[in-house]
Amino acid sequence: MTWQDETCEHVQGPVAVTPSDSGCTECLKIGGEWVHLRLCLSCGKVGCCDQSPNRHATAHFHETRHPAVQSLEAGEDWRWCYADQLYADGPSGPG
Repeated sequence: MTWQDETCEHVQGPVAVTPSDSGCTECLKIGGEWVHLRLCLSCGKVGCCDQSPNRHATAHFHETRHPAVQSLEAGEDWRWCYADQLYADGPSGPG
């Protein structure tokens, strides 16, 4: 993964959203499987990553235009802005 020196307003600062589910909301409904989970920083919807068969996190962005997600994987602390196509360190910084 390549870290960008640039950031945007969509991925900065702490965000107080509650995850919608303990897994990908849509996959849980259809009995699907996921590889990694992403948390929408606008509404808290949990979606699966682009390596997952259904790519629900990206589909959620296209449907809602909510711009940014954060990884929900243990040990990962990064965010992705769909709107600006940028990665950023998460709220606790690099590492």
